[in-house]
Amino acid sequence: MGRESLWLAVGFGGQLAFTGRFALQWLYSEYKKRSMIPVGFWYLSIVGSALLLAYAIYREDPVFIVGQSFGFVVYLRNLQLIAKHHQRESGELDKKG
Repeated sequence: MGRESLWLAVGFGGQLAFTGRFALQWLYSEYKKRSMIPVGFWYLSIVGSALLLAYAIYREDPVFIVGQSFGFVVYLRNLQLIAKHHQRESGELDKKG
């Protein structure tokens, strides 16, 4: 696989992860019978954003770089908030037990 083909694979992989996160959210919401965002959505967002950011840097596209950089920070922050929430819940359960 040539260098250009490798970077196209990275770009398409990122796009596939981004598409996958919406499919996951839709199917999860259908399963729960209400609109919900599963944690996997944020993990797919991080993967997709990281791959697309790498691709944007390779392409030297400043608009794409800024957009993906901001998104990456937002997705990472959501995962941190989810982790903190789970820690608090675990701590509360330990106190009740």
